[in-house]
Amino acid sequence: MYIGERLKAIRKSKKMSLTEVSEKSGVQMATLSRIENKKMVGSLESHIQIAKAIGIDVTELYKGLSQDNAFIELGHDKHTDVFTHSDEASFEILTKNVMSKKMMPTLVRIEEGGKTNKEQTHGGTEKFIFVLDGTVEVNINDQPFVLRKFNTLYFDAALPHFFHNTGRGAARFICVGTPVSL
Repeated sequence: MYIGERLKAIRKSKKMSLTEVSEKSGVQMATLSRIENKKMVGSLESHIQIAKAIGIDVTELYKGLSQDNAFIELGHDKHTDVFTHSDEASFEILTKNVMSKKMMPTLVRIEEGGKTNKEQTHGGTEKFIFVLDGTVEVNINDQPFVLRKFNTLYFDAALPHFFHNTGRGAARFICVGTPVSL
């Protein structure tokens, strides 16, 4: 069973619509639909928000899933999952079987002038950023840090944060996060 199938079954057993789950979780309805239809898996943060919205512990979403089928393949030539958070930002997971890992490396791409949604995880989580191209302002707890090519930043991901491309052209950076402590 895939995570999307599990989510759909639980949501329907609770007689909740995608719209209701979206409103309660803050996860876009299109994202929920993509997860349920095995087009994407979502992030651990989105899984936690969804689980809270449907009134279950996040671990319920993972029951019955194996590492072999918890994630989807995106084609013969694709080795990673890409999550588009908006027209301005996308995240590409750079490893497989992320559920069995202690870190989640992602390649983040933000279009010129674009920014990501504000994130804040539970205590005990950290992120490391390495800028490949462009200029990225990392706003952590309303304090901006401007990073340019080859700059790095290590921070407490439990603080509210978002990324903003303040340079010309697309910005790309590697973001490595630790899993959420539950």
